[in-house]
Amino acid sequence: MKGIRQQSKNSWQIQIYTGTGPDGKPQRRFMTVRGSKKDAEKKRNELLVTLAKGVPIPMGRLTVAEHLHDWLEGYAKTRCSTRTVENYQSIIDRHLVPALGHIQLKDLQPSTIQHYYGEACTHLSKRSVHYQHRLLSESLKYAVRQGALGRNPCDLVDPPSYRSKRMKTMTPGEVGHLLEIASESQYYPVIYTALNTGMRQAELLGLRWRDVDLDEASISVNQVLLKRRGVCEFKEPKTAHSRCRIDMTPKLALYLKECRARCEAYRWQLGAPLTLDDLVFVTERGRPVDPSVLSHTFQKLVKQAGLEGVRFHDCRHTFASLMLLRKVSPKVVSEALGHASAAFTMDVYQHIVNGMQKDAMALLDEVLPAGISANNNAELTRLFENPSTDDRVAKH
Repeated sequence: MKGIRQQSKNSWQIQIYTGTGPDGKPQRRFMTVRGSKKDAEKKRNELLVTLAKGVPIPMGRLTVAEHLHDWLEGYAKTRCSTRTVENYQSIIDRHLVPALGHIQLKDLQPSTIQHYYGEACTHLSKRSVHYQHRLLSESLKYAVRQGALGRNPCDLVDPPSYRSKRMKTMTPGEVGHLLEIASESQYYPVIYTALNTGMRQAELLGLRWRDVDLDEASISVNQVLLKRRGVCEFKEPKTAHSRCRIDMTPKLALYLKECRARCEAYRWQLGAPLTLDDLVFVTERGRPVDPSVLSHTFQKLVKQAGLEGVRFHDCRHTFASLMLLRKVSPKVVSEALGHASAAFTMDVYQHIVNGMQKDAMALLDEVLPAGISANNNAELTRLFENPSTDDRVAKH
């Protein structure tokens, strides 16, 4: 058969014409098939059908490992934050490459991926394996778009299902108790601001006085402070949604105004006036707050308050839950948190929204009139006690 050539026993080379290149010369793709000549013919026919549908034909000797690293360098690094790329790199090097990296990309089968997930779940959490699936699937989508694959094998794989941990939130009473315990800590200002704004830790620690408008009682997020491999560095917010403007409560605006006045007085004594580029939250020595130290200290404080298991990030969840429980619109909460959409906010805090349904029904009950049942009952009684001729006919 034309387009098929035997290489050795049970080994056949398929040749397919895929059109002309930019230089006008014909382009051909080659693939090796193990088995009989009928197997080679069947494979070639399948590829010709795939090509006729306009789907790129997966060819070449690119391995899964080579593709993952190409995707990480050429795609992920141009679209993701440094922290996300480092997480991807760790997952690729520690899990995906050792298990699947040796396979040629064109030969990667859904059954192989599914089998790997089953083995991985014996020593890793389902959540971890699910995250690996998301990464692998995204990289293979990229391979399809680039023409290295005809389809994404992850589309035919069922990733491990897992139940996400329910976030911890504090009640108003617990918030007050925690703030009382933290009142003597040098980190009280940042904890208080976190609970009043829902800002992320990195956003708070990167906050400068130029980002705080005390007259308008608002905060703008323009930079974040991250710690990578033991080194603290300032970065731009991850997305445009993160560069949000946050309105402050009157109490927070007054508190930060007092904090600034104290800072200005202290810096004046040192002979180094406070500038707009100075950070709002610093250590007692005036240095940027180390994120790890803040998290560690916060854990000590919540333990003293009897709130073990609450993380610093749960200040953000507490802010959102208290807003929603006070009947604040999810759209407003979404904007305050810097989420991409109100739908995402609703999804994250669905359990709180569900808990609000009873209150919502009570409010609706106050608005809508009661059903008119007395007249209906009287009418039914009349019909059965004094049926008309038409009624008697209808009954029979």
